[in-house]
Amino acid sequence: MTDNRLREKLAAGRYFAVPGVHDMIAAVIADRVGFDIVYGTGYWLTASAYGLPDAGIVGYSQMVDRMATVKRTSKAALIADADTGYGGLLNVHHTVKGYEAAGVSAIQLEDQEFPKKCGHTPYKRVVAAGDMADKIRVAVDTRENMLVIARTDARQSEGLDGTLRRLEVYAKAGADILFPEALQSEEEMRTVCAAFDLPILVNIANGGLTPPLNASVLAEIGFAFGIYPSLTSLVAAAAMEKALIKLRDEGDGEPADPPVFDFMTFCSMIGFEDVWAFDRKWGQAG
Repeated sequence: MTDNRLREKLAAGRYFAVPGVHDMIAAVIADRVGFDIVYGTGYWLTASAYGLPDAGIVGYSQMVDRMATVKRTSKAALIADADTGYGGLLNVHHTVKGYEAAGVSAIQLEDQEFPKKCGHTPYKRVVAAGDMADKIRVAVDTRENMLVIARTDARQSEGLDGTLRRLEVYAKAGADILFPEALQSEEEMRTVCAAFDLPILVNIANGGLTPPLNASVLAEIGFAFGIYPSLTSLVAAAAMEKALIKLRDEGDGEPADPPVFDFMTFCSMIGFEDVWAFDRKWGQAG
């Protein structure tokens, strides 16, 4: 069954926030607090699953499996990072089919050279705009209902003017949503949003190059929605480090700060209620 929640939110024309999920715990927590759209982040799913940097090392098979697992775990619609499409035009065709079969609502493709790099780190290089436009056309022709997000990483090498030129090319190629990565000021953000009628997303990456403006300001600027790919990961990392330091130094395995999530509530969230019901039904309860 087609999940149209992302399309419906875009049609409503009100800014919305989309948290990144770096693992399945983040996915169930996002469900618990009421997010109905989440972002499958390449950087953080790669870091969580493989302990590797977002530098084109993890490939299509690994990432489509991670996205399918997020979709199976989460009740939310899923926007999925697909890097450069994992190769040439035939690879893009295969990637779009695989991501859509996994239940993804929107696929994000970017115009970096392979191997790609995190959009907020140095030494990125972009392909010719025409080559990226071909990938977008293939993706649009291949998809059944999934939205296609076109990301450009040209700000670093071609400046704002290059970013705008590329976004125009990608819009004409059929992209549904435009993604100008790593804009560096509120003025740049306003310039991009004023230039296009298509929905534009903003990437609020904690510690990244784009100003982390409040959602109310981002809405006023004209963004359709924002992705927050690093929030859950960095909050969790900070809390884990703090808890482990207390355990190391004080022997405290039940800290008040940071607080410990209730164990039985988490058991329920992760699906143990169904396991316990099965055990009762089949006489295996102790």
